[in-house]
Amino acid sequence: MLLLKNGNVILKGGAAPKPLDLLIGDGRILKIGEDLSADCEVLDLTGKTVFPGLIDMHVHLRDPGQTHKEDILSGCEAAAAGGVTAVLCMPNTSPPADSPEVISYIVEKGKTAKARVYPVGCITKGMEGKVLTDMTAFKAAGAIAVSDDGKPVENAALMLKGMETAASLGLLVTSHCEDLSIIDHGIIHKGKVSEALGVKGMDRASEDIVTAREIALAESHHIPVHIAHVSTKAAVDMIRDAKKRGVLVSAETAPHYFSLTEDKLYSKDADYRMNPPLREKEDVDAVLSGVLDGTLDAIVTDHAPHTPEEKADFLTAPNGVVGMETSFSAAYTFLVDTGLCPIETLIDKMSTTPARLLHLPLGEIKEGGEADIAVADLSASYTVDPNRLHGKSKNAVFKGMTLKGKIVCTICRGQIVYQQLS
Repeated sequence: MLLLKNGNVILKGGAAPKPLDLLIGDGRILKIGEDLSADCEVLDLTGKTVFPGLIDMHVHLRDPGQTHKEDILSGCEAAAAGGVTAVLCMPNTSPPADSPEVISYIVEKGKTAKARVYPVGCITKGMEGKVLTDMTAFKAAGAIAVSDDGKPVENAALMLKGMETAASLGLLVTSHCEDLSIIDHGIIHKGKVSEALGVKGMDRASEDIVTAREIALAESHHIPVHIAHVSTKAAVDMIRDAKKRGVLVSAETAPHYFSLTEDKLYSKDADYRMNPPLREKEDVDAVLSGVLDGTLDAIVTDHAPHTPEEKADFLTAPNGVVGMETSFSAAYTFLVDTGLCPIETLIDKMSTTPARLLHLPLGEIKEGGEADIAVADLSASYTVDPNRLHGKSKNAVFKGMTLKGKIVCTICRGQIVYQQLS
């Protein structure tokens, strides 16, 4: 057993912190109360904030096939260091997760990881956008969502059929909204920075057009869809309006989309290149508003590891940044420490709501519930040093920045998987 003493506990997203003790045993929370005692290991969490383990519903673990960048175990080391106790891993692996065999491999390897690993199966075979996969077999093997993330499903009729099939099985469809013909091999946002650097840009219309399509499909057939990594003003506006009409649409964004602008790209540092790209201030402000007013349901990372060698050349580097170790601190710094929202709202978007969207019995601290817990020192600040990250890759978008709110302990399945308590 394990006893957590004197922490300020957020029982679930939306509930204000209160001083409580938690008794943990057999992977569950046995008792919640004041002045608890037990003959077991005790962690004194005086001055620390205790909340449900974070659920990152958009990560790339690169396993199988690209394990020089990351693998399931190393990715979950990074997750644990960031207070993340469950991850939804995207299917653009090598081979892609388009068969029950690959799904089963991910599930099996995830059993020994420091976070719960939930696979996403491909919508189309080979992520080629031509033939639907066997989603029934995916679900039986352990997948809880489907996506062709990394690529869009370009054929609208095929996407509709995929959404209908997934809905009938209770699988979440998460859509990578990108029109490749508009992108036309652009590498950063199309705007003042792309013009100044003389490189091809990625027009925000690419994201907006496919977002509008997914909303139309969801609305016309009354089926759900989840919009991944929202980054544009128009996308936020469309999702907000759709929700008002009762469309079954949910959406996510990442901390860099509400905190950083395209100006970071003046440095020609490929660690600031991701897809969708960092955009203009009006987009950043719109995404921030969407987070604060509930238009955007979840905060994720789109954790996308690449090696330093791959990221060395600005023009040819692959898109993607790592973020699981910094996601809580970045979101806390830009949202809570600035007074824009309370800590309980942040936990709702990083834990409780992802659990609800994915139909997982997680995301809250309650008696009898799973003992997936994160602990943070909200007064502690630190400077992000890529060389001290726990994953294999170091392409951290918040590198060199001083962030506030440091994860000091993570408990998954009732076991301490990360600890830096002083």
